Amino acid sequence: MRFTVAGRIQNLPEQFFVKIVKQTEAAMAQGRDVINLGRGNPDQPAPSNVVEAACRATRDPLTHGYSPFPGLRGLREAGARYYRTHFGVELDPDREVCILIGSKIGLVELPLCYLEPGDLCLMPDPGYPDYWSGVALAGGRMATMPLLKENRFFPDYRAIDPMTANQTKLMFLNYPCNPTAVAAGPEFFAETVAFAARHNIIVAHDLAYGELVYDGRQPVSFLQAPEAKEVGVEFYTFSKSYNMAGWRLGLAAGNAEVISSLTLIQDHLHCSQFPAIQRAGIEALDGPRDSLAALVDLYQERRNTLVEASRSIGWMIPPADGTFYCWAPVPKGFDSTSFSEFLLEKAGVMVAPGIGFGQAGDNYVRVSLCLTKERISEAIDRIRKLKVF
Repeated sequence: MRFTVAGRIQNLPEQFFVKIVKQTEAAMAQGRDVINLGRGNPDQPAPSNVVEAACRATRDPLTHGYSPFPGLRGLREAGARYYRTHFGVELDPDREVCILIGSKIGLVELPLCYLEPGDLCLMPDPGYPDYWSGVALAGGRMATMPLLKENRFFPDYRAIDPMTANQTKLMFLNYPCNPTAVAAGPEFFAETVAFAARHNIIVAHDLAYGELVYDGRQPVSFLQAPEAKEVGVEFYTFSKSYNMAGWRLGLAAGNAEVISSLTLIQDHLHCSQFPAIQRAGIEALDGPRDSLAALVDLYQERRNTLVEASRSIGWMIPPADGTFYCWAPVPKGFDSTSFSEFLLEKAGVMVAPGIGFGQAGDNYVRVSLCLTKERISEAIDRIRKLKVF
């Protein structure tokens, strides 16, 4: 028996990260020692105080029932406290904070809330490919904002055609940026708010790597920009700063109307996250921050190892401002796909081809810092022997 799959499923983009995992697993199944620099999964455990909070909460029978539809108010309050303490942003926990089963689900749900078929969304290129999924499911169209080296990997709003801008309903941004590893400052977010207000665009800013910034930088939130809550929302995840990737917990914060729409669609799709995990999220936001400081130091040390080792072989990888990646140029004679396949075949090193993040990424590969310094050094030593630089 054959069944006809709905067009919305047929039109979904290829899941880029599934493809990378399959390539890596296939090489490992052949018995090869693959150093996976394409991964986006933290290699460190969640902080012990967060794990203990989850254990205590799991032993409490009160956490075993359904969560309230909007999630635990205590977690929304903790989110509001976090933004007040670290960014000076005031949020109403009942109207301006929404709990998510991981930030990805909110990023996919948002286009379903605001895009009719054919509506336009501005998308960073390169950018996190899962943004495309929600637009595809909504039947929307995408216009790209190239993130180019000459503009330090920021969109040039002046280069966007005014007609395109006026037709746009929604735009996605992500700083510190996956995959370019560039961090943004207050001036860029103020420029973004002005652009969005001028063209009546909803801004969706993905703060997945907000705490992971290096060289003395301070984390910056889109919501710190004056009038930011008038035009958009920010998505925060526990996956990166607290190594809680598999726990699936996040927040959206900002514009009350947009938060209301996200809350409504979630009322129809699911019943929030397991309450014990939400209680652990409260501990993460309110608890001690030594583990976070140590994590930033660890990634910065690994970044320095990668940059110094790669430069010793002539591979000039810029040091990341933030995230746990570096955005590395491919050598002459390759594009991102052929270079990543070459490294996997000849050196047993997996990197993420930049084309998977958009057409403007095809001259780069994304290199992960979610491995030990020793494995990073070994990967570069293997690449050294290929003599491509």
